[in-house]
Amino acid sequence: MTRETSTDYGKEGLCGGRGTAAAGGSGGRAASVLLVALFASLLSGAVLVRSAAAIPAFARQYGASCSLCHAAYPRLNSFGEEFAARNMRLPGWRESSTMDTGDERLALPSSAPLAVRSRLYIQGRQGTEVDPVSGPTGNDADLDFQAPYLFKLFASAPLSDHITYYFYAIMAEKGANGEVVVEDAWIRHDDVFATGVALQLGQFQISDLMFPRETRMTFQDYMVYRMAGITYDRGLLADRDFGPVTLALGAANGNGISQNYSINSPGYRRPDHMFDNDRNKSVYGRVGLDTEAVSVGLFGLAGRQKNAAGVAGSGSRDTAKRIVGIDISGEAQGRLYWFVQLLWNRWADFIAEGRDYDWYGGFAGMDYVASEKWVFSLLYNYADAGDLDGTATAAYYFMTNVKGVMEVNYDFLGEDDDADYVGHETKEGYVLVGMDAAF
Repeated sequence: MTRETSTDYGKEGLCGGRGTAAAGGSGGRAASVLLVALFASLLSGAVLVRSAAAIPAFARQYGASCSLCHAAYPRLNSFGEEFAARNMRLPGWRESSTMDTGDERLALPSSAPLAVRSRLYIQGRQGTEVDPVSGPTGNDADLDFQAPYLFKLFASAPLSDHITYYFYAIMAEKGANGEVVVEDAWIRHDDVFATGVALQLGQFQISDLMFPRETRMTFQDYMVYRMAGITYDRGLLADRDFGPVTLALGAANGNGISQNYSINSPGYRRPDHMFDNDRNKSVYGRVGLDTEAVSVGLFGLAGRQKNAAGVAGSGSRDTAKRIVGIDISGEAQGRLYWFVQLLWNRWADFIAEGRDYDWYGGFAGMDYVASEKWVFSLLYNYADAGDLDGTATAAYYFMTNVKGVMEVNYDFLGEDDDADYVGHETKEGYVLVGMDAAF
């Protein structure tokens, strides 16, 4: 159970590739393949930097296979993490992936740098819909055809020797036909004023500093990131490497990516909108250490959020929010990948003035690439604010970029027996089978 304390104290990559470069291609493509091979050999002894974002649709541009960057998509291998850390480009990117316009100050992709990911599922579940005010709604489907579950459209390309853009949009997510939601959308300079500092501006997930949700192997999410409110936000991120140590510092609006507000009276029809609704910003950072055996990171965030009010509602008071986290990960022989995340949260005056809300949570998991066709994953989620489940996933790869997914989730928590309709009202275990394709 979550505890309350008084004020007196004692947290995809889609390649869309065509396989390895074929003989008979252009000279530019042959050169790019040689550069890829050279780059891969140089990386064999390199210190790797944790990826802060998923790999975009570069396989078409370089004529390489998805397996160059993915142990099994969307799981990145060490080459893929380094590729992302190098601002998502390979040596010779201009010659192999841009048009020859005769203008040295213009780098236009030779083809539209797009990729698509499609996910379709059949799910049998325990959970039902519960209204937080009136209780169970009667909407209950033991067997659910969730096809399509979503479509994602990706685009990314280098725009200069140091600038890269990246975005993706989700269409018809979770059955919401007619909706298109842009989640990641940012631009990044990897060497601002020749200082070695990289600067990223846009909307992205704060939790990407630790474990990117978009490259997880399970359908089940990293729940503590969602519960702590450190997924998508709009802001600025700066990072720099100091040998095996990486320092990242950022600031964000702190209110997600779906809100905007009129300036002055709507009658004036101002052309601009505010994206933030207060003067507060969330400030966060991570210090990471990468060694050959293990990667370790320490994360912290200080921000503000609205207090709790009513039934699952928000009030008008701005309250302090503090998060401290530690992440640990490693791999063995490019086949076994393991990872652990812990987060401690303090929400001051959240329930009422003078009443703080302290909780902690985390997850642990592993991915085992048994062969080029089979990958097995385990994920354990825990939060004393109300989440406890285990997930087992098996993926069969029909092709490098097409897989069948089988997943079982067991909910260890019991149903709430209190009088309200807020909390763990129903069991949430499920069995899921489906398809996941990237092209």
